[in-house]
Amino acid sequence: MDDSGDGARDRGRLSAAISNAIVGIHREHYGRGASRTRTVMGADYIICFMEDIYTRIEKTLIEAGRFEAVQATRSAFQDTMRERFSAAVEELSGRKVVGFLSQVHVDPDLSVETFILESTDGGSRPTF
Repeated sequence: MDDSGDGARDRGRLSAAISNAIVGIHREHYGRGASRTRTVMGADYIICFMEDIYTRIEKTLIEAGRFEAVQATRSAFQDTMRERFSAAVEELSGRKVVGFLSQVHVDPDLSVETFILESTDGGSRPTF
């Protein structure tokens, strides 16, 4: 990949578009999205880091020591939305998503959405 000039700008635009798409899906379903998002891309992966993700209800549960309930609900949501998240990344990147991993964390308040992409050589296995 070309990391100079237009290539770097194109990667920056793609990264921003993916961030916006993922946060938009969260906003649509949770009523709010992350306040800060950063997407990084490698040869066969895309990772979205999102900060300040929790709703007021989730924050109340976390403050009451019920993070496990929030984590379980978020995990169920991510499993349910796997295809929609993957489709958004596939449409924007032009690459097939062959794996999706999602994790939430408390203190700091963040989540990570990881997309493993099909190898560019036509095989389904990524080349890390």
